Amino acid sequence: MQVARSELILGGQKSGKSRRAELLAGAWLAARPSHRAVLVATAQAHDAEMQARIERHQRERAARVPGLELLEEPRDLAGALLRCSRPETLLVVDCLTLWLTHWLMPLRPAGDALHDASAWATQSASFFEALEHCPGPVVLVGNEIGLGVVPLGREVRAFVDALGLLNQQAAAACRRVTLMAAGLPLTLKDEGAP
Repeated sequence: MQVARSELILGGQKSGKSRRAELLAGAWLAARPSHRAVLVATAQAHDAEMQARIERHQRERAARVPGLELLEEPRDLAGALLRCSRPETLLVVDCLTLWLTHWLMPLRPAGDALHDASAWATQSASFFEALEHCPGPVVLVGNEIGLGVVPLGREVRAFVDALGLLNQQAAAACRRVTLMAAGLPLTLKDEGAP
């Protein structure tokens, strides 16, 4: 499994997208002893079920890819890329969908006005600028949720639209784009080696 300079992996729930990212990280780590791999996790545990899910994923991931380091960063992905990207370090960002959720649909106390679309636009622009300047490979993981019915509710439709635009921007920025379905990869774009 060859690691691209940048790859976007899209898919639905349980499609195999995170597993593919882990396989890429494992291949990167096995290629040279000097290689590092860092998972930049965007999930946050807002309830007991999510906490248990995160802990289970951490245990299973540690068993599958023992050398994969973890950095939890739910909001400042641009900063995480700038801090962690090195020529010998593969970054796996999992996932763009939760990152967008933290910006556009945050869990906030009633009356808290931290939700700001202009802040999202600034953060998104900073992220893509940081991605462009990463000296090492980056794998982005995200959900493709626009294949179903049009959701009810203005806020949900706006989120689906925003995620579709984010996925398009990420696809344009990455050298390889892979769609996962039933654990199988379908290459949508492959510009080869840098």
